[in-house]
Amino acid sequence: MIGKVLSLLTLATAALFAAGDMAGGTKADELNVPAVVMFFIFVAATLGITYWAAKRTKSAKDFYTAGGGITGVQNGTAIAGDYMSAASFLGITGMVYLKGYDGLIFSIGFLVGWPIILFMLSEQLRNLGKYTFADVTAYRLKQKPVRILSALGSISVVILYLIAQMVGSGKLIEILFGLDYEFAVILVGALMVLYVAFGGMLATTWVQIIKAVLLLAGTTFMSIMVMAKFGFSFEELFTAATKVHPLGDAIMTPGGLVSDPISAISLGIALMFGTAGLPHILMRFFTVADAKEARKSVFVATGLIGYFYVLTFIMGFGAIVLVLGAEGNIYWDTATNTLKGMNNMAAVWLAHAVGGDYFLGFISAVAFATILAVVSGLTLAGASAISHDLYANAFSTGNVDEKKEIRVSKIATIGIGIAAIIFGIAFEKQNIAFVVALAFTIAASANFPVLFMSIYWKKLTTRGAVLGGYVGLISALVLVILGPVVWTEILGNGAAIVPYKFPAVFSVPLAFLAIWFFSITDKSEDAQRCIDEFDAQDVRCQTGIGSEGAVAH
Repeated sequence: MIGKVLSLLTLATAALFAAGDMAGGTKADELNVPAVVMFFIFVAATLGITYWAAKRTKSAKDFYTAGGGITGVQNGTAIAGDYMSAASFLGITGMVYLKGYDGLIFSIGFLVGWPIILFMLSEQLRNLGKYTFADVTAYRLKQKPVRILSALGSISVVILYLIAQMVGSGKLIEILFGLDYEFAVILVGALMVLYVAFGGMLATTWVQIIKAVLLLAGTTFMSIMVMAKFGFSFEELFTAATKVHPLGDAIMTPGGLVSDPISAISLGIALMFGTAGLPHILMRFFTVADAKEARKSVFVATGLIGYFYVLTFIMGFGAIVLVLGAEGNIYWDTATNTLKGMNNMAAVWLAHAVGGDYFLGFISAVAFATILAVVSGLTLAGASAISHDLYANAFSTGNVDEKKEIRVSKIATIGIGIAAIIFGIAFEKQNIAFVVALAFTIAASANFPVLFMSIYWKKLTTRGAVLGGYVGLISALVLVILGPVVWTEILGNGAAIVPYKFPAVFSVPLAFLAIWFFSITDKSEDAQRCIDEFDAQDVRCQTGIGSEGAVAH
């Protein structure tokens, strides 16, 4: 049955692309045959993986965590695949291309959150949790209110993060195949629903691993080719970039992207603590057998991610010289006075500049794979929050049939897919790195404070966690809505009420303060129970005694 469905989708996909091309190829100058061939190879391979994984996904543990049998190296590579998203590959390279040196703030900001996870959360998560990070936050607190809070925080982050990925995928396909942006977004949404609904975490993991290896290979080649053109001298590369870029020497100085200290600190807080609050990243620590493998996962992921972000910096400056400064302005769209496909396509056009049509085809297929893999992980995290946290535990208090829970998760997957398509179309004109930064603000303000305090603070009570978490979530949402990105750029309401694009510097301390205040003023019986149960939680947290084990397939 599943095989027939996947075969039909492959044929439907081919028909859709053919229709788009026959419609006139209005977006692409000409059909990129190598890109189309590599795209279909990747789609066919990943659908095959999904078919294989679907046969091995029989229980809730299989669906949510791949049975807990993923090794540390495999999981670390998959985490790196999750993290090296379209926003990182296309968005940060585009940001460096656009702003120069200041684009580095995103690369560094995304990376520095990893030591926090490595030293403070990964092992504790594996020892205390089961399927989602809400299993940890609700470990000794009242299940219903804490799980509802965690699910709302997860879904908010997932939807915002999905928007960035959908925008990147739509633009990419629009340029390469001449397909309308809206149809491209719908296609990505349909594929991600298939991967998650049929293959669960096992399919998602292997799609991530394959994509991570391909992406690192492709970006390494691009960086070597860029540096080779300048005798492997950064000085020559930067000098050439300042001669071509309209901002001149200003691209080598700070202040072009984030001009005031409060914005810089706020962005740093959002990227650092937001990493430790991303539900799809946290969920990956439940796919390994024990705490040792969880620690190994973070070690491998940190190395791969750090290496990748160094490459984005080289690619960004390489794009300035080789794309912006290309002879004949072949990558320039005179109608919009920007790059074809806008600035987020700088990395894709750089691939053409250093490797020609075939390498452009390869890197485009990899970029598409990047998007599909990340949206699959996000969708699985969002669906798990709805089925496991809300349906199975918050409203059914754990008394629910496992098959029914998985069915609810698959229905939620379809719902999230539809929402991602709608928002992806609505946010077409936004810079996708900014949209991801907004997701990080929510994760840093709503998820991280409650998760951190639930693991490390004995006096945390249910009332403190719930009220503090809502203060973080609501304050972050309100400040983002009233800020320049949503209020001015999206809603067109004139000057923003809150002048900062990244309000984490206000919302994160506010959440911690509220958690502390509402906990120490809570004198109820439940508060005392939460405090009394901390020692038992801490023993399991540090030793792993009683934690979930892996299942054999």
